[in-house]
Amino acid sequence: MNILYITPYVPSLVRVRPYQIIRHIKERGHQVTLATLVANRKEWNDLHRFERYCDKILVSELPNYRSLLNCLAALPSRLPLQSVYSWDAALYARILEQMFHNGSSPKYDLIHVEHLRGSQYGVRLLKQRKRAPIPPIIWDSVDSISYLFRQAAAQSKQGFGRYITRFDLPRTERREGWLTARFDQVLVTSSKDKKALLALSGGQGRVAVLPNGVDLDYFQPGSFEAREPDTLVVSGKMSYHANVSMVLFLAQQVMPRVWAARPQVNLWIVGKDPVSEIRALAEHPNVTVTGMVDSILPYLQKATIAVAPIQYGAGIQNKVLEAMACSTPVIASPVAVSALETVPGENIVVADDALTWRDAILSLLASPQERQKIGEAGRQYVEKRHRWGNIAEDLEQIYAGIINTQTRNTTAKQKTEGLL
Repeated sequence: MNILYITPYVPSLVRVRPYQIIRHIKERGHQVTLATLVANRKEWNDLHRFERYCDKILVSELPNYRSLLNCLAALPSRLPLQSVYSWDAALYARILEQMFHNGSSPKYDLIHVEHLRGSQYGVRLLKQRKRAPIPPIIWDSVDSISYLFRQAAAQSKQGFGRYITRFDLPRTERREGWLTARFDQVLVTSSKDKKALLALSGGQGRVAVLPNGVDLDYFQPGSFEAREPDTLVVSGKMSYHANVSMVLFLAQQVMPRVWAARPQVNLWIVGKDPVSEIRALAEHPNVTVTGMVDSILPYLQKATIAVAPIQYGAGIQNKVLEAMACSTPVIASPVAVSALETVPGENIVVADDALTWRDAILSLLASPQERQKIGEAGRQYVEKRHRWGNIAEDLEQIYAGIINTQTRNTTAKQKTEGLL
């Protein structure tokens, strides 16, 4: 298959879904043209490192200030800000030129568009079907953004974040429902996101679950004996509202109870762009706030326990999969594991309120045997269910199915019109 893959951000080890999907479908013998945007020098560097996985790259520069101007221009409209944030007319023109170069028929078998931020490119291409034979378009929503926004509007610890999500929520709900009903195929990472999108579309649309995976060659277990004693690690982008709420809950409600019983416990808060509330937590002598790190891997390999007390969210939590892949025992909230098929007490520990979190942490810290059992079972779980190679194979079947469906529909139409 020859695939045009449109993503509003550069695939990287942070933007792991397009990075791994493109890498693995390329390894399976397919051709891939990437259409993407860059905002700064780091993203240019990421793109240069990634180009070996693509047959061709269409790229346009979209600085952050232009994304903000896109949002300002959309304020009087009914479009959600997320849907216009990454729009760039120059990139769209390059896409059209590449598709119809040297002829009126597109050269691609399928178009894969990622995220609500990329959806506008897919919508414009759908409109082209009135004038040209556009191939099937898959919209990979990844998560239901409105499902996330509904939770953030009620639970976010950041006042500005609550305001923005409340403002954009009705627009996002309308748009996600409309998009779900119009694309040839929609993908999400979890069944709860599928349910949310179908509810918005009135049951219209083809929605399939394609979970995230984990790079099992990179996220390898470290030595059990080499782990730091009494050390917890929590990770994520520390300016993201859901992660901020998660860390503040952990630091303010859970850790004081843990320290009352086990004062030597250390907490590592690992992730880029920590907001001021998170940076202030480093004033406690047992708390380390790293900011940006080259890799999360050594922290996962050295920590005693990985914790993910996520209070709200959508889709699959990559931070949980990565810790499990490192055989680091994970304690997670019900929200953090709601998209997984884990078994509490077997390959993960689940805790809800502050008291159960305290008890779970203290119990696991006191039992090296239980930590090793949970950690090893966690690794076995992701090996079985979250290999990117297997996920790429499932996506290949989805691609083939939607291409075959369009071929049958085109043949039937031609017969009806007397062309066959």
